[in-house]
Amino acid sequence: MINATIRMTIPPQKSPEALEILRSMAEHCRDEPGCLRCHVYGDKLEKNVLMLEQLWRDAEDLDRHLRSDDYRNLLLILETALQQPEIRFDTISLSTGIETIERARSPRPNFFKLE
Repeated sequence: MINATIRMTIPPQKSPEALEILRSMAEHCRDEPGCLRCHVYGDKLEKNVLMLEQLWRDAEDLDRHLRSDDYRNLLLILETALQQPEIRFDTISLSTGIETIERARSPRPNFFKLE
């Protein structure tokens, strides 16, 4: 799996338009083959900061998306950013759930206890 995140600071006058385009893109993205998750977030403390987060099944699906018209529109938005956007593609080789919490919180055997 590949987690793709982009954090961008958009000029105040462009922010509503950028948010609309990103939301539309997220809706289309969710229907693309291999897209496991796609969300757009706004930062309440930094009003002009937007973040796009996507989770892709594999590199082939992500590459197909990176060549899409929707992604071209995203690149146009990034060109308006007030500063260099933060772009990350993180490969996830292992994913666990509640069992990790249970393992960490379970009592550990006491090897020094004498009975």
